Amino acid sequence: MSSILTNNSAMVALQTLKSINGDLSKTQSMISTGKDVSSAKDNAAVWAISKTMESDVKGFNAISDSLNLGQSTVAVARNASETITDLLTDIKGKIVAAQEENVDRSKLQTDISALTEQIKSVVGAAQFNGQNLVDGSNAGTNTNGNAGIDVLSSLDRDSTGGVTASSIGIDTQNLSTTAGLDITAGTGTGSASVTVLAENGGADEVDITGFTFLDAAGAAAGAAALKGSTAGVDDTVINGFVVGDAIQLKIGDVEGTYRVREGDTNTSVATGIKDAMQNAGLSTDDFAFDLTTAGTLSIENLTSEAGIEVEYGVSRGSGTLAGLENIDVTTDAAGALSSIEGMLSGAIDAAAAFGSVEGRLETQSSFISNLSDSLKLGIGSMVDADMEETSARLQALQVQQQLGVQSLSIANQAPQSILSLFR
Repeated sequence: MSSILTNNSAMVALQTLKSINGDLSKTQSMISTGKDVSSAKDNAAVWAISKTMESDVKGFNAISDSLNLGQSTVAVARNASETITDLLTDIKGKIVAAQEENVDRSKLQTDISALTEQIKSVVGAAQFNGQNLVDGSNAGTNTNGNAGIDVLSSLDRDSTGGVTASSIGIDTQNLSTTAGLDITAGTGTGSASVTVLAENGGADEVDITGFTFLDAAGAAAGAAALKGSTAGVDDTVINGFVVGDAIQLKIGDVEGTYRVREGDTNTSVATGIKDAMQNAGLSTDDFAFDLTTAGTLSIENLTSEAGIEVEYGVSRGSGTLAGLENIDVTTDAAGALSSIEGMLSGAIDAAAAFGSVEGRLETQSSFISNLSDSLKLGIGSMVDADMEETSARLQALQVQQQLGVQSLSIANQAPQSILSLFR
């Protein structure tokens, strides 16, 4: 049946042409943007995944900048440490020469004093962007639990989508000539109840207790550790802790060091000392640790060895080269030789530590760069258009469009044939 009111052929041709025009419009969008998925309406799931990955790439770009800054900071400290090592080696040569009786020790001492001043100059100048890792001025605590700084190194995304930041801790190496402050005598810096431990759980367990903290009023009445740079804190007071104070506990041959962290309380200090001793190798099979009493660490000897010595000490800001300015070959050449060996060893260890962490930062920087490239490739594989396929599809759709127009034109002419029936 033919009808002049309903043209089925024209409707089919029109719907086909609309579909072709829609595909052609999408193909032209892919060509102009270069993307198969350029918005959420194209493919909501793929678009959401790609946007999350793109945000991670931007985050990794910021991390790369952080790592580069960290590398530069550590490189300055390493170069300073190596220079100091060379200068100390020169000083050692002068001291060795002074061991001979028939030398002018006063002139050798003049050279040693000049080299000492040069070392102090190097230590003072070894800063990058205001950060000096070798002069003992940094009182912050890093992720290692030591005095130092943290460098943002990674963003870690778990299976639930949660993101956490990871950092690489850089420990400062105090190569200053400042003698520092022995604060063991302070009434609020803790103490050990005994100096020897009896065997088999004897009654003379050691209690490490009595911790207080300096406050912002110049006293030792704080409940938690503040930085020495906090306004009002007087870090010459020895009756309480500030951030960065080093607590050394030695039991037998095992020695652990805990550095006070910002916000520490007497309980967390006791826990920190316990962890430091365990990390140093004090076995829980041989010694019992008890933190039942708040702010007190009790350690009991469970072995059959009697009279294990206990040593406890606290220091604030002592420099590795603290005794350098006291070296005098004119009065004690032998003592000077002994002293310089320890300082030289400390400087070498500092340079090695900085070199190790600089290598780690460099490796992490390379990894982050490669990871960013991999993420970009992954994003591209999800959302980028296949231009070869798109080009071929464009040609086909253009032909289909032309045929669709012809088909619609033919369908629109069909009702006119009905006029011949009425002639």
